[in-house]
Amino acid sequence: MPTLTRLDRILAASRHIDPVFLDSPALTSNALDAALRCQLIAKDETANPIGSFKGRGTELFAALALQPGESVVCASAGNFGQGLARAAIRRGHACTVFAAETANPVKVAAMRKLGAEVRLAGSDFDAAKDAARCHAAASGLRFVEDGLEAELAEGAGTLALELAGSAAFDVIVVQLGNGALLAGVGTAIRHVAPHAEIIAVVAAGAPAMKLSIDAGRVIGTDHADTIADGIAVRVPIAATLAHLRACCDDAVAVSDARIFEAMRLIHHHLGVAVEPSGAVGVAAMLDDPERFAGRRVATILCGGNLSPAMRERLMAA
Repeated sequence: MPTLTRLDRILAASRHIDPVFLDSPALTSNALDAALRCQLIAKDETANPIGSFKGRGTELFAALALQPGESVVCASAGNFGQGLARAAIRRGHACTVFAAETANPVKVAAMRKLGAEVRLAGSDFDAAKDAARCHAAASGLRFVEDGLEAELAEGAGTLALELAGSAAFDVIVVQLGNGALLAGVGTAIRHVAPHAEIIAVVAAGAPAMKLSIDAGRVIGTDHADTIADGIAVRVPIAATLAHLRACCDDAVAVSDARIFEAMRLIHHHLGVAVEPSGAVGVAAMLDDPERFAGRRVATILCGGNLSPAMRERLMAA
């Protein structure tokens, strides 16, 4: 069983995290508020050395959980792999990342540039995860599973502390992939802003996490077909499911069309080019405007590593 995310460790986490990942800006736009019919606070996690929030958790994990000289293996759609590679290799640990054969080439190149050995295996993230787990077991190396290690969530929770300390909000909409972001943010918000509603959001083409949250048991899917590669999960982590259910009040799903519409609005009004996973919070607001109308709504622009094709599409929109 994993160690559950704890507030005391979130509160202490920032001293172990490279400051380049901390105190990211919270963006607002009156014009975007008018389009969404709510007051949006968007925590921008894209302007750091890996272009995503993952550096917070991987920094904490590498600082506290790795033994001297220990080598690590993980699976990633790209952002977690970048974070772990940067944090581990800077501390003297070798890092091997397994990614799907269909992975975003920008993310693959970035992981390699950071010093990771990247192996492409399988048709999607969960297939790459299976290959990574087998490689780690056969090689006697430590397998680091995103969503399972408490430090990954606790590092992510620092962004919720920053948000709650800088702005008041009625609801926060949080991306749900493997669960580290929701576990960290949800744990922090339950304590420091207990009045706030927490809504988890998945891509409609990758519904396994929502299905599992709703049912209270793991429900896997055969496919995860979405432009939001960072949350394209087919197989939830059973050991964390009950904790994730406690970290949110509801889980919703949004279509790829809504996600791209949100990307376009974020780029136009906030000047940030977010990858699809980074836009799903705003997509949820577009999808159910009555739910959010007149409320102060926080969300996270959790990553900005677009594939070349997606960047070209966004710039042309």
